[in-house]
Amino acid sequence: MPADKELLDKIEALKRSSTKNVVDQRMNEFKAFRARSSHDNFKELCFCILTGNCGAEASLKIHAAIGDRFLTCSCAEEFTTMLKENGGRFYNHKGKYLASACQYRETLKEILDSFGDDEQALREWLVEHVDGFGYKESSHFMRNVGYENVAIIDFHIVDLLVAHGLVERPKALSKKRYLEIEQVLRGIAGKVGLSLGALDLYLWSMETGGKILK
Repeated sequence: MPADKELLDKIEALKRSSTKNVVDQRMNEFKAFRARSSHDNFKELCFCILTGNCGAEASLKIHAAIGDRFLTCSCAEEFTTMLKENGGRFYNHKGKYLASACQYRETLKEILDSFGDDEQALREWLVEHVDGFGYKESSHFMRNVGYENVAIIDFHIVDLLVAHGLVERPKALSKKRYLEIEQVLRGIAGKVGLSLGALDLYLWSMETGGKILK
């Protein structure tokens, strides 16, 4: 029996369940971002900065509380204060990351569009230029604004793959190891007829008992 059969069967079962409707809805919402403004994309980038070492639900609450102040504040100290007041973790570091990202607030859509469909090159740009972004955060942002062919890999996803005997647990997610695991996920996505972006939502549903956020 192929090593990935058990996981493939679980994904196919979810595709036949009500989970598919939720995943399809989320993916359509993400795709719609490709036509939205720099400000909308920038606020989503801020959300993905917030999620570093912080759960999605907590990050969503903080993101909603700060709201359009992401578009008017450019000061690390002010961001830090807002994060601290709203229960954000690592608020000093993230305040600095948010302030640094403000240099792209007005031009982010133009930057994204300049890469066309070259998702790998765009991700490399994000890793290099956005403070606080590694491959996971860059991939998360890209998926949330409509790019489908990069994988969001954290240790929850790694744990799932390890449990099914598909990868060995890495000590750290170096670039080399990240891209190797991404190829494993790409193979799984191809077998079940999903993009990497949609596959992530199905895997998260499995890990969280059906909870799909973004």
